[in-house]
Amino acid sequence: MNQDYIQPNNWSIIEEGFDAERVKSSESIFSIGNGAMGQRANFEEQYSGSTFQGNYIAGVYYPDKTRVGWWKNGYPEYFAKVLNAPNWIGINVTINGEALDLTTCKEVRNFRRELNMQEGWLSRTFEVALQNGIELKVDAKRFLSLDMDEVGVIQYHVTALNSAADIVFEPYLDAGITNEDSNWDDKFWNTLSVTSEGSQAFILSHTMKTKFHVCTAMQTELSLNGQVLNETPSVSKSEHTISFSYTSKVAKGDTVTMTKFGGYTVDRNHDKNDLASVAQKTLVKAAELGFDQMLAQQKEAWAKIWKMSDITIDGDVKAQQGIRFNIMQLNHTYLGKDARLNIGPKGFTGEKYGGSTYWDTEAYCIPFYMATKDQKVARNLLEYRYNHLEKAIENAEKLGFKNGAALYPMVTMNGEECHNEWEITFEEIHRNGAIAFAIFNYHRFTGDFSYIPEKGLEVLIAIARFWKQRATFSTLRNKYVILGVTGPNEYENNINNNFYTNYIAQWCLNYTLETISKMKEDYAADLIRVIDKVKLTEEELSDWEQVANNMYYPYSEEHNVYLQQDGFLDKELITVKDLPKSERPINQKWSWDRILRSPYIKQADTLQGFYFFEDQFSTEELERHFDFYEPFTVHESSLSPCVHSIQAAKLGRMEQAYQFYLRTSRLDLDDYNHEVEEGLHITSMAGTWMSIVEGFGGMRVVDNKLSFEPKIPEQWDAYSFRINFRNQILKISVAKNETSFELEGDQAMAILINGKEVTVNPQQVLTV
Repeated sequence: MNQDYIQPNNWSIIEEGFDAERVKSSESIFSIGNGAMGQRANFEEQYSGSTFQGNYIAGVYYPDKTRVGWWKNGYPEYFAKVLNAPNWIGINVTINGEALDLTTCKEVRNFRRELNMQEGWLSRTFEVALQNGIELKVDAKRFLSLDMDEVGVIQYHVTALNSAADIVFEPYLDAGITNEDSNWDDKFWNTLSVTSEGSQAFILSHTMKTKFHVCTAMQTELSLNGQVLNETPSVSKSEHTISFSYTSKVAKGDTVTMTKFGGYTVDRNHDKNDLASVAQKTLVKAAELGFDQMLAQQKEAWAKIWKMSDITIDGDVKAQQGIRFNIMQLNHTYLGKDARLNIGPKGFTGEKYGGSTYWDTEAYCIPFYMATKDQKVARNLLEYRYNHLEKAIENAEKLGFKNGAALYPMVTMNGEECHNEWEITFEEIHRNGAIAFAIFNYHRFTGDFSYIPEKGLEVLIAIARFWKQRATFSTLRNKYVILGVTGPNEYENNINNNFYTNYIAQWCLNYTLETISKMKEDYAADLIRVIDKVKLTEEELSDWEQVANNMYYPYSEEHNVYLQQDGFLDKELITVKDLPKSERPINQKWSWDRILRSPYIKQADTLQGFYFFEDQFSTEELERHFDFYEPFTVHESSLSPCVHSIQAAKLGRMEQAYQFYLRTSRLDLDDYNHEVEEGLHITSMAGTWMSIVEGFGGMRVVDNKLSFEPKIPEQWDAYSFRINFRNQILKISVAKNETSFELEGDQAMAILINGKEVTVNPQQVLTV
């Protein structure tokens, strides 16, 4: 834990007291989004202190040219960047000629910021004494509409506390913005026009290279003590900005309010020639509804989300706050409405990782979206990869693979690989396995096989072709080996025979063969169509089987465990507990050379295989491997604690499982990795959900039935969650001495509880 200023609360994230040192951290933590756009919690008014400006539009990116010391064949030409979009939230405030700026104020009192998770809004209140002697109270609230996802709204109240004052509001749009993570300080945006009409303003711009056209727009309204003032603002323009100016003379105790509607229209959704007119109509509609009505709709929309996705925890406020924060931010980032979109590791909260898609989506996020939303949402995530299959084949061709073999990118916006670290781009090939596993996982959970004959089989075949070509036959071992890889543990590069990579490669080959066999019986016409399309031969199938049946795994007879990779036991096996705290985190304190020579594991690697394929190993095998590898794991990846929490719960080690849960659920709130100011860890937040549902709840799918082995941490009195399983909603409530199941719908459901089959009847509570 590196910070502890967020106030414990079941339904809100609350910061009390202004501290300039934590502004950038709070800008991340209090970020908001609606799936189509998002923004860091930057102040509306001017702030001259250290800040990280960030507004982002889903699917809008820039191909920033790769910058490396020296080039290697196969390097991606660019690293995709989610772009800091034109800023529409700005409202400069001047009082008797002095700018409102929390850095220069004489005093800031009663500062309070709240992210209300239940209702979906962000607020900030404070009192200030200015250098000119004027004292004010500010009360600002904003949200990004879920119902009208091209619009956000701000209501900004200023109250004169100690005297009359002349208050000037200057709401503005600014397209002259930059990214903090630019490689070459390129110009990312080109401004086309800056216009206004009445109380509306528009900036049309497009991204360089990718030519995404965007209209950034605002509509403003001024009120005094709740009464709208029909004032016409003065207008000021520059090449990249436009602002309105409203001047009000207020008496002591008066409150003047700026209401600002703003947002983006994008040519991904509209004709580029219509963006301004669409924005104009959208703003008018929003303004006609008004702030209060839009807020009421926001509360209703979030109530629907929470009804299905909420996890309740009794007796542990910090644990409750943590899981709700994670669930909220996942919904801020992705709602499943658009199959062209995916989930970036930072979502709309920062620029690190380029806002691109990683294997995190398939390995960690899909279970959350499958179980808390309509299964079409998870299917959209699968279709995203199918739509990029041709690019994945091109990616493999660039590296010398043939015959339709596909290597899905480690990092992508449009299907092309755009990661510029060789040990990731060329070697972290296990991501291919996660794509295939997601197809299997989707069918296992939803029972919907239709995706596979329609689209999924083509993906599986292309991945199987890759694994066949990537494996090498070793005459020394008389086995197939996979050389020169990086496993999930990125603190090991260019190693041979990573257990997880070899295992998932074998599994992919076998799963593809099994799927083809199933389709011969039940989907013969689709199989013939796909085979003809990809020109699959019987000889290939035989080759896949040969590789799968003869895959090599490094193993230690002494420790009775699979080794993470060849040579792991050559390392100096000093456990994490014997590392001085002053040397942690090692990724910030050690040279990369030293890390690579150490036994330390960034995240679950061998244990990732045991997580995915738990049913293929005994509990005793899991225990041996957990006991061997976890002591060397530094958990410096956000994806690490959740897997270990699930496995610790499986082994009945509830205190350890609970501590891992706290770390994953409060990773950002408590800034465990000392990097929250860069943005939140969105994709690992789905792992937090898994820690409760799969870890403590013990949920699995066994023989087409939900199976539970519920446990409860000592620190909790009870917890509950809902699962949408094959279009039936099951609520699970776990207390100290009993577990109850409640089924919505009109059909009974057979489930397994601690291995015993029981039937849950609709509208009845089954307690065991």
